[in-house]
This record gives sequence, C-alpha cells and structure tokens, in this order.
Amino acid sequence: MTQTHKEQVDDLGPPGCEVLIVGCGNLLRGDDGVGPILIRHLWERGIPDDARIVDGGTAGMDVAFQMRGAKRVVVIDASATGAAPGTIYRVPGAELADLPPLQGLHTHSFRWDHALAFARWALGEDCPDDVTVFLIEAGGVEPGAELTQPVHEAMEKVITLIEKEFLAALRPTDDPGGLQVEFTEDGYLRMGARLAGSRFPSGAVVAMIRDDQLWMLPLRGPQSGGLLLKQRNPTGDRAVLVREALGDRVPVGAYAAYWDESQGVLRVPLEPRT
Repeated sequence: MTQTHKEQVDDLGPPGCEVLIVGCGNLLRGDDGVGPILIRHLWERGIPDDARIVDGGTAGMDVAFQMRGAKRVVVIDASATGAAPGTIYRVPGAELADLPPLQGLHTHSFRWDHALAFARWALGEDCPDDVTVFLIEAGGVEPGAELTQPVHEAMEKVITLIEKEFLAALRPTDDPGGLQVEFTEDGYLRMGARLAGSRFPSGAVVAMIRDDQLWMLPLRGPQSGGLLLKQRNPTGDRAVLVREALGDRVPVGAYAAYWDESQGVLRVPLEPRT
C-alpha cells in the first residue's frame, strides 16, 4: 500500500471531535433502550458543533469506529445488577481494563463493554483513553414497553451530568459586549448565532410579554411545542416569528437584551430602544 493510498483510507474515518456520546441498548425493550432514548433527548436539546452523538442501538459495531478521533467518549447503557431500578453507576475509564472477549460477538448482543473491547482491538493506539460510562439499572424490559418512571428520572439526571461536565464548555458563550436582538417590520425577532447556540440550543422557544418586556423561554425540544428558531444564514444566525406574542406592540430595530439566570429566560425590554 502506498503512502498516498494509506492517507486516503485514513480520511474515510469520522471527523475528530471533543466529545463523542454513545447510547447503547435495545430501543424496543423498555428500560433496555435508555441509552438510545437519552441520545434522542440530547439531539432535541441541541448538540454543540464539536460534539457528536451515536445511537449505539442501531449502529452496531460501527460504534467502535465512530470513536476514532474523539478526545473524550461517554457511553450510556442499561444495567442488570439486581439493584433498584433507576440506580446510576458511573464507571470511569481507569476501571475499564477488564473487558469481555470478542469471540462469538454479534450485533444482537452488542453492549457498552463490547463496544469498548472492539474499539481497542480495531483502533489500537487510535482508541480514545478518556472514556466514562454511565449505567442505569433497568426495571422492565418487556418488548414494546416504555421507560419506567425511575429509569426516566435517572436518565434526566445523567443528561444533566453530561451537559454540565461534557457539553457546557463546548457551547458558545454570550457576547461579552452585551446582548442585542433585532425586530423586523414583519414581526420576526433576529438573534446572532452565539446567543442562539448558548441559550436556545434546541431551537424551540416560548415568547410572552411580561412587565413591558418580551420574555424568550427556551424549550427542551420541538416536541414541546412553542416557536421554532429558523436559521437565516450559513453563520448560524436565527429568526423567530414573535408577532403574535407582541400583539399591537411590534417594535422595529435593534434592542438590548439580557439573560435572566434566575428565571432562565432572555428578557428584551421594549422601552427604551437602543
């Protein structure tokens, strides 16, 4: 194999990323599907540009190759230890030395430890060494069942941990020069990519008038209803139709805004105008 050909083959791998998050499990068997379901929730909330998510319940052994180029890997799967359903286990990479053998492995039995074992075998030195595994104890795993309440609550806790420890640092921060939005004559509110990415990652919002201000409340995802932020240009600036919320008070032009941490909303004072 020539060097040129080898470089071309290497280019076929996935792009590098800061964080790769993998959800393993069978989506069709109740709590066993908590990994793939968690991945879907993360996707609805919005993923930073330098992070990638993989549904290991459908990707099979391809999960291992997805790890190539990732600086950090987070794996989520269900467990069956006999503990109370919803119990969360965190397994840091340092404790992942003993992994199962690869003999007899097939996609129908592909779980988190198989994914890591296969990745080490397939990728060798290219396998990431910064790996964290979250296991959520399953309750019901009947075919066609939904997540049980304890497992759903545990999933939300793991999502919070992942956001805080692995994703938050990758999200754009607010503009240090101050926040600003623009109202158009046809009733749209426009915001920059930095503001949209840091405060409205799911692209879904609720708009309301409170105390002579427009409040913009981020939602967890489009399935929650509300308004959708639409991309305006390749740089990621967004626009959302707020005319109905404003009623007969449709301003035009640039307005200062600020993020209210206590309320978790973007507040836009409608007077005075900047």
